[in-house]
Amino acid sequence: MRYASPLLASWAAICEPARLNRRPEIGLSWTQICGRAIPITQRPLVEKPFCRLVRLDRDVRRDDPCVLVVAPLSGHFSALLRDLLAALVQDHDVYFTDWTDAREIPVDRGSFDVAENIAYVIDFIRRVERPLHLVALCQSAMPALAATALLAERGNTAPQTLTLISGMLDPRIDPTRIGRLAQHRSLAWFERNAIAAVPAGYAGEGRLVYPAGVQHAALMTYLARHLATGGEMLDKVLYDDGEDAADQPFLELYLSVMDLPAAFFLDTVKLVFHEFALPKHRLLWHGERVDPAAITKTALMTVEGEHDDVSAPGQTRIAHDLCRSIPQCRRMHYLQTGVGHFGTFHGRVWRNSGNDLIDA
Repeated sequence: MRYASPLLASWAAICEPARLNRRPEIGLSWTQICGRAIPITQRPLVEKPFCRLVRLDRDVRRDDPCVLVVAPLSGHFSALLRDLLAALVQDHDVYFTDWTDAREIPVDRGSFDVAENIAYVIDFIRRVERPLHLVALCQSAMPALAATALLAERGNTAPQTLTLISGMLDPRIDPTRIGRLAQHRSLAWFERNAIAAVPAGYAGEGRLVYPAGVQHAALMTYLARHLATGGEMLDKVLYDDGEDAADQPFLELYLSVMDLPAAFFLDTVKLVFHEFALPKHRLLWHGERVDPAAITKTALMTVEGEHDDVSAPGQTRIAHDLCRSIPQCRRMHYLQTGVGHFGTFHGRVWRNSGNDLIDA
């Protein structure tokens, strides 16, 4: 249903029954280029069991910079990045990862963990077959950085630039509520309380997952805290500043969630929040140590939100310390004032300033 008021659309998203495992449409069918409305077609290029690589084909001939956006495998569908993609596609050749709901993946298609996440990013970089700018957000920052380091170590074609936005690279820095919870619970606790098998009636019957219902409960708790304390999400409810708030209300995208592979979820808790594997230089990929210092030619940019209470300022910027071989002239850090976690990739602030930073 289309709502004339962003407030009504946001309220409808909150009051509606949980949008569990219902994939929202990104809704990008055209863009504005040089004052002209240009049609867009979403074209899948690579189909893998847990993800597909999608290109936003524009009906225009332009030699624009190529961008690969690695959407976070955090429970949300890729449609949550609609604002980011809508801004980029105006003057970039855009590719993005579109993750598959784990409940729709048959058990015989195998397992999926952090190592596979890194392997997918490496393969997608190669499949684009063009010099590209790599953009990763939140959870995807670590596998994107690892993939770039592994490509550099092998002397393969690494991305021209790597932009990490609101990434949890070292949650020990100014720990957030989410980080403290993950650190203070054992892996066994998460296995007992946050993992379930996909029920009968779905393609992934029997697959162990971090269910959408558990994710939705956590998101509602986060939202309630912001509504009570006047946080960023309160502004999103009162005034949705998305590019198309009527047809694509932010909270509807925020509350639409999917099942995650259990192996990936538990591996993330272990490597990111318990072992701090990347900042401690202990992250292994198929037995090989991931060394960010191997990156020498890829320019690095980190972006953080001043009021981010998911991945606090400093947790992404640490990438500059880890990638110590990149010349100073090829690095940049940007702190966006006045925004929290979601404002770094959604809303007017992103569209007015963030897009210009990707290939600066």
